[in-house]
Amino acid sequence: MRFRCAVLDDFQNVASTYTDWSTLGDRVEVVSFTEHFASEDELAAALADFDFVVTLRERVPFPASLLNRLSRLKLLIASGMRNSVIDYAAAQAAGVTVCGTQSSSTPPLELTWALLLGLARGIVQENNALRNGGPWQSTVGADLDGRTLGLLGLGKIGSRVAQVGLAFGMKVTAWSQHLTEERADEVGVELAASKEELLTNSDFVSVHLALGDRTRGLIGAPELALLKPTAYLINTSRAAIVDQDALLAVLHEGRIAGAGVDVFDMEPLPADHPMRTAPRLLATPHLGYVSRANYERYYGQAVEDIQAYLDGAPVRVLG
Repeated sequence: MRFRCAVLDDFQNVASTYTDWSTLGDRVEVVSFTEHFASEDELAAALADFDFVVTLRERVPFPASLLNRLSRLKLLIASGMRNSVIDYAAAQAAGVTVCGTQSSSTPPLELTWALLLGLARGIVQENNALRNGGPWQSTVGADLDGRTLGLLGLGKIGSRVAQVGLAFGMKVTAWSQHLTEERADEVGVELAASKEELLTNSDFVSVHLALGDRTRGLIGAPELALLKPTAYLINTSRAAIVDQDALLAVLHEGRIAGAGVDVFDMEPLPADHPMRTAPRLLATPHLGYVSRANYERYYGQAVEDIQAYLDGAPVRVLG
């Protein structure tokens, strides 16, 4: 029997080049979809004839309503080892095995600093002016040395962001609901007494929390009002942690110096989404995980997951 495997959201059309799918032999036909399916109906129709599906991160939800329509689906592979938009109970009930892959924290760490530095030094504005005959110097950069970097979350990514901040000569503080002084000392940063204290005193705030009931909407209008007019907010974690409407409001009103955002309430962003035109915003289309090494890991281990499933011994099973 020959199986069919769908690779979703292969926007750069690179899934076939970053690993060797031929190791699966003639048993699996691989089809990449380079465009995002905007609705569940479109997705269900596109995937009706596939046995395996590879999905990137948490962009495509797999609720019970979709899984129950995919009668041929046997194996669902998600990049990363955690996925909040897959209904694992429904998958199990439908006889679908869900597997994951490893994921590196290095690409989002690096993108966090790309956004922060891009904002601090006005890189996009100055580059556009230089290329388009604009003024020679129109911005004054924000210094990092001696300034305070506030981290919401001090886990795998947050702790590495902290190390870079310390290397820049920044004072680094951190807060999360369960962060201990022992953990802060271990990383070499100061534990903020509260979320409010961190927001009030920081020149740069960067979000590095997992999305859950405790963190959804954690930064809303009252919290954003605590930021200095000269402060910058960076979010490469999850859009729902920061109230999107409240963020747009402070950007339009100039109540903070700027924001760097890589995650959005809907992805891909519609052409008329207000985030596309917001002032004081440096935005990227969810590039945090998008790097050569990560893609090689995702797709290479997706092949391993498929082979293990075919061998009757699934690996990296989720749920």
